[in-house]
Parts: sequence; structure tokens; C-alpha cells
Amino acid sequence: MNFELFIARKIIRAKNPNSKGTRPIINIATASISIGIAVMIISLAIVTGFQNQIKNKVIGFGSHIQITSYDIINTVESSPIGKQQKFYPYIDTVKGVKHIQYYATKAGILKTQDDIQGVVLKGIGKDFDWTFFKQKMIEGGALQLSDSSKSNGIIISKTIAQKLKLRVGDKATAHFVQDPPRARRFFVNGIYESGMEKFDNSIILVDIQHIQKLNNWTEKQISGFEIILDNYSELDNMDEIIFNHIGYEFRTSKITERNQEIFSWLDLLDKNVYIILILMIMVAGINMISALLILILERTNMIGMLKALGAENQSVRKIFLYNAAYLVGKGLFFGNILGLGLCLVQLNFQIIKLPQESYYINCVPIKIDILDTLIINFGTFGLCLFMLLIPSYFVAKISPVKSIQFN
Repeated sequence: MNFELFIARKIIRAKNPNSKGTRPIINIATASISIGIAVMIISLAIVTGFQNQIKNKVIGFGSHIQITSYDIINTVESSPIGKQQKFYPYIDTVKGVKHIQYYATKAGILKTQDDIQGVVLKGIGKDFDWTFFKQKMIEGGALQLSDSSKSNGIIISKTIAQKLKLRVGDKATAHFVQDPPRARRFFVNGIYESGMEKFDNSIILVDIQHIQKLNNWTEKQISGFEIILDNYSELDNMDEIIFNHIGYEFRTSKITERNQEIFSWLDLLDKNVYIILILMIMVAGINMISALLILILERTNMIGMLKALGAENQSVRKIFLYNAAYLVGKGLFFGNILGLGLCLVQLNFQIIKLPQESYYINCVPIKIDILDTLIINFGTFGLCLFMLLIPSYFVAKISPVKSIQFN
């Protein structure tokens, strides 16, 4: 039988009448671990959830990877490429690629009787993936597109609808500055709301055949292709794989390159989380060091007795490390209940709201990752025990003769 573990269990279960002053301090140290682990779990869940939601919104407007020609004038007006390519549509059979679709864009001005708004018309075809926009649609529905007929419907944002006082079914005219100037009359087929001001202020979905006709392109000419991946974490690797499939006459651009300011901002949030994790682990470790020192002082007589009976310093140290591991484990247990419980409440009931115009989302987002939670728990447990090795060495300095006489 493990002698050290046996003694540690006895200490844990024993009620020492002399420990009335030290027990609250030990409870406070255990509570600090519980609060610390709860704060770490909640912080990571919020930041991960926030990053995930913002990334999904940005990707919803522009996909993970775009394939275009090299001689792009700007992000809106571009030189056409042929729709009939060797990689289209078979590239969606490549492992990691979820979907490929073609598109075309053109800048314009949307006008009603009283107001005007600068917009970017994104032309889409019948292969367009509506998954994202159907989730964000608040009125109306998706465009019904086909190769045989042209749809005059448009999908606009709630922001544009409010600025131009438009509702589903209303008509609006889009003007295009070119030689000669042109105009197209559309009706509002649907209204979406993403919360991303950058996109809600400008992006309108329209049948790609309008863009092709306005640019004097044939039905086989487009601005480029959009590729949606199965996993965002494979973005860099898939960009290289896709580039090798499409040939050197085209270029690929990742969503992180086209929206550098947004993704740089999201990356900064990771640093904040790391700082919180480090501070919480340090606070928990320091509190447990204090608690272990108090345990050692409280059991000085016992230490002297064990040494007098022949116990080595290493064995006595193990007793207190087992005891400290129990307290850390207890703190982690209640901390996980508190942290995960609060996360689940917010995830299901969305109690804490946010101003969408400032944070791009209307409530505090939560994304619970089991692997991250396990890493936090095992990492905290391991680091706390490592930090507790230092005070455990004070056992070696306790003299059996003096400790037995210690009162």
C-alpha cells in the first residue's frame, strides 16, 4: 500500500481542533483556484465564440479563397476570366474543399425617389451556396436563378433598406458610372442582417447575368471563383493545394489577405486570453503555495513524529503534495462546474446582450471546446503542482526533536 497516500487521506479526512484559524485560509486558496479556472474557461469560450462568429460572417460574404486573374484593377472591378475551366466544378471533390461557385462584382449607386446609396453588386449564379444568407435573412427569401432567364430581384441589407426606406417588393434603380452610363431597375427580393457594418453598408446580391451584360461580357465570362472549405484552420494548406490545381494563369487570395484589418484584430484577442490565463494560473499557484505552507506548519508535530519513526524527507514531501493535489483537484472540479455552467446558460438563453453596431454581434458569444477545456484543466493542475514543489522542500528543514516540542 502507498504509505504517503494513506497518510495524506487521513489528513484530508481528519478534523484537527487546532486548524480553526488555518482552515479558512485553505478554503480561500481552494476557492481562488475554482474562480480562476472558471474565469479561464469563460474567457476562452467567449473569445473563441467571438472569433468564430466574426470569421463565419466575413467568410459568408467572400468565401475562404477566391480565384481571379492576375491583372485585377481593384477588388470591385476586375478583368473577366472564362467560366469554363478544368478545375470547375470538379475541384469540390478535392479533400478539404466544400464548394466552389462563380461570381462577378460591379460598383453602382442604388437610388430611390428620395435617397441614394453607393453599393457593390455581387453577381451570383445558380450554384451559389445560400447557407450563410439564409441564416441572416430577416425578410423575403433567396433569389431564384437559372441560366435560361434573368432575375430582377436583389438581396439587400437591413442597413441599406433603412437608409433608402425600402421593403420587400419595393423597386429601386441602380445606376452605373461608365461610358455610356447605364441603369437597371430591380425589386427587393429579400433583406438580410449580418451585423458587419463594412458589408451591410454596401453588399447587394443580384443575378450575375446583369453584371455580365453591364460589362459587355458573354455569359461565359465572370470575375472569378469562390471556394468554401470544410475547415478554416486548413486555410493556408488548402490555398497551396488549390493554387497547384488551377494553373499559373490565375491567382488565389485568402480571406485573411482580403480582410487583413479584421483578422489582425481577431489575432490580438488571443494575446489577451494568454495574459488572462497566465495571471489566473499565477494567482492560483501563489495561493496554493500559501495553503501548503500553512498545512506544513499546522502538521509540524506530525512531521517530526514521522521523521523520528524513520520516514525520509521525500516521503513526507509526497504526503503534502498529495494533500495539495487533492485541494487543487477540488478547486478545479467546482471551477469547471461554475465556468461551464455559466457558459451553458449564456449559450442557451443569451442573457448578456451586446450593442451590435460596436461588436458586430447582439449577444456575448460562447463556443465550448472540450479539448481546450481539458488543456486548461491539466495545464493548471500540472503547473500548480510544479509550483508547490518549492514550499514542499521546507519539510527537510524541520528537525524531529524541535518539531515534537513545537506547540
